[in-house]
Amino acid sequence: MILHIVFGQSSAANLKAAFELDPQMEGEILCFEDDLAVGPLFILDTPEGRSGRRDWWNMMQEVPQPVLAEGEEQAAPEDPVRSLKGRLREEEELEAWIWAGQNACDVCGYYWLISQLDRFSGRIHLIYLNNLPFLNEKNAVFYPTHLHQILPKEFLKAKKLAREVSLAEFELDGEEWRRMMNENAGVRMLEGGKKIRGEAASYYDKDLLQQLTKEFQKAHKVIALAIGKFKYPVMDQYLSWRLKELIREGKVESRGELKTMRDFEVKLPGGGETPPAAENE
Repeated sequence: MILHIVFGQSSAANLKAAFELDPQMEGEILCFEDDLAVGPLFILDTPEGRSGRRDWWNMMQEVPQPVLAEGEEQAAPEDPVRSLKGRLREEEELEAWIWAGQNACDVCGYYWLISQLDRFSGRIHLIYLNNLPFLNEKNAVFYPTHLHQILPKEFLKAKKLAREVSLAEFELDGEEWRRMMNENAGVRMLEGGKKIRGEAASYYDKDLLQQLTKEFQKAHKVIALAIGKFKYPVMDQYLSWRLKELIREGKVESRGELKTMRDFEVKLPGGGETPPAAENE
């Protein structure tokens, strides 16, 4: 049996549709949702690291922290790889195929998994769509960066790229993951191949500021304009958090409640209408 591993639900739909075209591909799809291209990675292979990353997500999304009774401890976040390793131990015929597009989210996810699956060498395969041509709906050649851009029929071509992850890759790529954890950058960029470069959390701030004017605009519009200029898409929730940080630093003015990106407007300081004090949170 094949366990197809993807990063993000959007990658799963077309892959699942491809099963109907080729029964030999059919198997279970395991989807990991966390985008490891952004946010802290420090000691992510420990309960403390996973707890720290969960706290960062809650902070970024302004999720209230649970109120604990005296002496009560918050439950540690579940290790999502633990059940995968359990299945690989119990189901000796099970193979894992890791699908990765040419983007930082998928490549970081690959490094994270491969650092923990070395004991299953020979049963772990990689399909990395690194600068490879595919056909789109108009039968024109294009170079996808994400799995969701590929038509179901094109997955039949992609499956021929499946290869075992070598012992050397388990060692070298595992070391790369440990380097990324220790670096603990705010965001991670794909430079080509499988090379990841870390940058500060504020890396995209300049791109957001370039979309601002002296007049108020909806925050979601500013974020969409910035994303439209990126080679690779960036999570809009992350950019919404960065806008709020710029507001807190006094580099951007706002009006409306700083909840979701559709709840507030932003502009450069000075000029235009001054937001009422009650709304400028």
